[in-house]
Amino acid sequence: MSKKQSDAKSLLEKIDKIHYLPEFAEEFETGWLLLADYYIANSKTDAAEQLLAKCLQLNKSLVKAEELMGVIREKESNFVAAAEHYQIAWKMSSMRNASVGFRLAYNYLKTKKYVRCIDISKEVLKNYPEYSTIKKDILEKAQKNIRSANK
Repeated sequence: MSKKQSDAKSLLEKIDKIHYLPEFAEEFETGWLLLADYYIANSKTDAAEQLLAKCLQLNKSLVKAEELMGVIREKESNFVAAAEHYQIAWKMSSMRNASVGFRLAYNYLKTKKYVRCIDISKEVLKNYPEYSTIKKDILEKAQKNIRSANK
């Protein structure tokens, strides 16, 4: 609220130190996810991973936690593991989260799983036809790679 990142980080770190109360599960999860996102942005992936593991231990259906785990793996250039986390997030979001679909398709492209990449890209475009970035940056590249592999 004060628009100061350092103050926000301090408050979020305090949430992490408070004893977990199930009746405030949503608030704890939100705080942990925000803090994990901050840590990822500041290259503190170990701390972020611990928070995300805590989130997923208490709530296995947190799309954002799986997505952020994928972001960590992607930063490590572990595209196979990143795709696994994005795949879980994609399924949990009922294949409707465009950013997760984009990241999943991107990681399939990086791991040369072109058919899966195309399938995910088409699913995203079916739900979000105005999302031209995925068409240009992912779908067309995957199709080109398949064509050149078949020659």
